[in-house]
Amino acid sequence: MIRRVSKGLVIAIVFIMALTACGGTPQDASAPKASEAQNAGEKPSSLVIATGGTAGTYYPLGGGIANLIKEKAKTNATAQVTGAAVENMRLISKKEVDLAITQGDIADYAALGTEMFKEGAVKNLQAIGALYQETIQVVVSEKSGIKSVSELKGKKVSVGAPGSGTEVNARQILEAYGLTFNDFSTERLSFGDSAKKIQDGGLDAAFVTAGAPTAAINELAATTGVQILTIEADKIKAITDKYKYYSQQVIPSKTYPKQDAEVKTVAVKAIMSIRAELDTQLVYDITKTIYENTQPLIAINAKAKEIQTDKALEGISIPLHPGAEKYLKEKGVIK
Repeated sequence: MIRRVSKGLVIAIVFIMALTACGGTPQDASAPKASEAQNAGEKPSSLVIATGGTAGTYYPLGGGIANLIKEKAKTNATAQVTGAAVENMRLISKKEVDLAITQGDIADYAALGTEMFKEGAVKNLQAIGALYQETIQVVVSEKSGIKSVSELKGKKVSVGAPGSGTEVNARQILEAYGLTFNDFSTERLSFGDSAKKIQDGGLDAAFVTAGAPTAAINELAATTGVQILTIEADKIKAITDKYKYYSQQVIPSKTYPKQDAEVKTVAVKAIMSIRAELDTQLVYDITKTIYENTQPLIAINAKAKEIQTDKALEGISIPLHPGAEKYLKEKGVIK
């Protein structure tokens, strides 16, 4: 009898050892499953949101979003002043920031490694969703007498900060008119510096890509007086046919002081992008916070009225973060 029990015990031990060798050890029910481990991501104690210059729209809205994340998502967040869209993509790539406001077209260039990102694509770039329309505004001094983009030839024109999204927008708009940067005296200045130089008489015109009203233009319009040039219908069609991330945009009258008529132009989407490495639940909470708490943002800038769940995919060509995708599926935006 004892020999039978011993023999049975030996067989049981051999069986358990065989299971162990094959990876068949019973799994602890409390241990995370493989799929859960793969979905787990970084959960920084404090998030950094890359925005833009203080004279634009990105920085104040980014600050408002940071406050919302602190209040609603219970995660500390701060807005960082940057060189805006293009620099923000590089900051995401280097993991120096966690979220970044950028233009939809710039995100596309970054993800594909084209235009100003030919040295290398941003591999960890994903999207939360669209925010609002960023309007391409061709601003001229009231005294310049310029009535059309075609009349910029031979003038002194700022095409945005070096390497900026505005600079690419300016090149693409001018292309529709058969013009290049070589057709005028080109300067590459920030929005604030462009406005100051127009005010001082050292500049005839400036390209500004930002939500309208833009602080720098608003101040200039109230003091010196400016005009925003209309882009003709055939040129709008040429631009939107060639570059799919553009859409027609109307700047309503009275958007700026002394602006008596509406202005037809084109726009790209401002989007909220994010590092792919961040945790899915954290990004879900951030996405929900942004789209369900817009009133404090509207108080900062009226453009925040355009932050709507049903428009969250407009102008988005880069992959969504799984956390954002989860939220938008719940809301029926993604079927």
